[in-house]
Amino acid sequence: MHPATAKWYDRRDSVFIEFCVADSKDVKVTFDKTKFGFSCLGGTDSVKHENEMDLFEAIDENESKHKRTDRSVLVYLRKAQPGKPWPRLSKEKAKVSWLSVGFNNWKDWEDDSDEEMGNFDQFSNIMNNMGGEDELADLDGPEEDESADSDDEKMPDLE
Repeated sequence: MHPATAKWYDRRDSVFIEFCVADSKDVKVTFDKTKFGFSCLGGTDSVKHENEMDLFEAIDENESKHKRTDRSVLVYLRKAQPGKPWPRLSKEKAKVSWLSVGFNNWKDWEDDSDEEMGNFDQFSNIMNNMGGEDELADLDGPEEDESADSDDEKMPDLE
């Protein structure tokens, strides 16, 4: 048996763990108040994967769930105490070889309220939806075709 590699990230009311197992079958996820277990058959050769961990804090095992896709299994752990950050997933401080932080999904939510993040997302959307230069206001003032610059003479052809 091999442990499945996984990435985790923290949210205000939950913790997510994504097990990177393609073509998983017979997925089993068990939730206990302070631990969880994961097992499945994965890949074209049906390798047996099994992971288990004592969690940093308690979870609401009735509200926790998982979702399988063709590429991974995403586990949603509902925190028993929402709003409390988890500095790590496991109870022990020792590094777990199969687990890493999912930085692509990580948000530093301690300093930001949800409303402020919503405003930031709106601002980002506006910036992303802006068109090219044709739609921007002319900030330089009107252009003059006949300028008095002395360096606007025709350049000689290159030989």
